[in-house]
Amino acid sequence: MTAPLSSSRSRAALRISARVSGELLLVLAGLAVTLWLLGRMWSVVWPLVVGLLLTTLTWPVARFLRRRGWPPALAASVVTVLFLLVAAGVVALIAVPVASQSGELSDGVVEGIQRLREWAAGPPLNIGDAQIDRAFDSAVARAQEGLGSMVGAVVTGVSTVVNGVVTAVLALFLMFFFLKDGPRFLPWLGRQLPGRLATDVPAVFARGWATLGAFVRSQAAVGLLDAVLIGLGLWILGVPLVLPLAVLTFVSAFVPIIGALFAGFVAVLIALVSNGLTDALLVLAIIVVVQQLEGNVFQPMIQSRGLGLHAAVVLLAVTLGGSLAGIVGSLLAVPVAALIAVVWNYVREQLVETADAPGSDDPGPDEPDTAAVPS
Repeated sequence: MTAPLSSSRSRAALRISARVSGELLLVLAGLAVTLWLLGRMWSVVWPLVVGLLLTTLTWPVARFLRRRGWPPALAASVVTVLFLLVAAGVVALIAVPVASQSGELSDGVVEGIQRLREWAAGPPLNIGDAQIDRAFDSAVARAQEGLGSMVGAVVTGVSTVVNGVVTAVLALFLMFFFLKDGPRFLPWLGRQLPGRLATDVPAVFARGWATLGAFVRSQAAVGLLDAVLIGLGLWILGVPLVLPLAVLTFVSAFVPIIGALFAGFVAVLIALVSNGLTDALLVLAIIVVVQQLEGNVFQPMIQSRGLGLHAAVVLLAVTLGGSLAGIVGSLLAVPVAALIAVVWNYVREQLVETADAPGSDDPGPDEPDTAAVPS
């Protein structure tokens, strides 16, 4: 005979469940309000994000000059001018030729998808029903529209659009000020906050900055290596559109997992359309080898420490970011997830330090909680 349920324990379990549910709803409401505010302020938030990402790339040069005795304003000015010169050189030497071939790249992808459709309709698959046909037609339309817009946005930029010009100008000015006054920000922030916040918030910001910088610089270096190696392989095999495919490989490196799959898929389709099945398989082999080198050699050498995110978390973050904000969401998904992990790890460290530190007892009502203050 089963024992009857305890009414007191049942009520306690219901109270705990109700309290946890209420707190979770408050947290979700806070997140919804935060996302709504970010959406309303996106015209300011987006230049700030771009400026921070550019600063992570250019800060090592500015830091090198400052350590050599250069004044902060002069170091920031020189780095900003050098960045503008490099960007102008990239546009002149790479972006313009790639932009002229972006339409051909999009058409090649569409033709490759059509060939896959024809192959699937024949033996041994014999897939030819209307539903599959509609799915292929939808894939063709999305590939043509999405790839064309992505390549156009990446290569030609948004300088012809007023919002794009404003974003670029604001991002450059913010990059200059971050390079000039960035090291003074955390001490200033600490002086503005009371109590433990004066220590905790600057510490979280410092960890987040280190994580963001490591991610952006390592992904840029790894993406450049991938683009060079895969581009050389495509050039040796005589695959057309080598430069656009190399640029697409570099840009896709900033979207972990999904970006590499997308860039490789496009390269294989172009090789299939232009050179045939044999060269397409060779391109696939080159991409697999380069990706293995990236995961086992390049990434550990260039990135001293990982982001602390499991591959499944990265995949889910990229998928969620893409569904919420398209290409921009995919690009920002992993850095945002890494920053959330930084905050969570810091909070967990403080909780362990205050409550579970070995050899320490809980402070009494009249004793200061010294364990709660980080050293």
